[in-house]
Amino acid sequence: MNAGTVDGLLTRELRDDRIALVDATGREYDYHWICTTSWKAGNFLRHAGVRNGVTVGVVGDGPLALLAFFGTTLLEGTTRFDPPADLTDEDDFRTLVAPVDRFTDYELPRGAQRVGYGDKPDAPDIHHFDAGLWSENPSFPPLSIDAETVILTDGERPVTHEGLLEAAREVVTETGLEADDRVVVRTPLSDPRTIAAGVIAPLLAKAVIVLPGDDTASERASYAVSSASAESVPEPNRIDLDAVSLP
Repeated sequence: MNAGTVDGLLTRELRDDRIALVDATGREYDYHWICTTSWKAGNFLRHAGVRNGVTVGVVGDGPLALLAFFGTTLLEGTTRFDPPADLTDEDDFRTLVAPVDRFTDYELPRGAQRVGYGDKPDAPDIHHFDAGLWSENPSFPPLSIDAETVILTDGERPVTHEGLLEAAREVVTETGLEADDRVVVRTPLSDPRTIAAGVIAPLLAKAVIVLPGDDTASERASYAVSSASAESVPEPNRIDLDAVSLP
């Protein structure tokens, strides 16, 4: 796929009934769901101040965490998975997306927005992500994102759309990843290399992202993104995180 920026992996013509994602319970989501719900996520997060030039913290590793990333991407924002607890000195930090019961773990800058998922929040200043996804418009205006826009950060290393796609394409080439292959993600989303190898590479190949947790789904996988330092466990072909190179 010749997408120049990551939003090109979520366009209308790519919607179909192929499986795109398997969550920790084994539930399957197709490419139509991924694209349409990512557009909804972007429309919803816009109300929470997400835009070009701001950073969004995302807590968790399930489908809603990935949708927060995709929605932020569509708004030209920067995602930081698993941010530190004290964010008060982060001037560009705008929004935290997290399970509702996790907000007490974080100190946010003045004016930052909180978007909770899972249980319905009791606090009126917490936007409910789940409800917003159901109610938002399932379409998104055409985009023209600069390839040098920063899409991810781990707090030290900014990663652009161009750099992330370059790393993901290298993974596809080196592994021979093909449509409908399944890729288990066994390394933290907070490492941008995990996003390149375990999320963007499968989307480029029209393969399947498998989130850890369901043993049956993991056993059916073709590849696993893992670290060479991890404990030895039975797994399919390894995509070694240390071999993933980000420009």
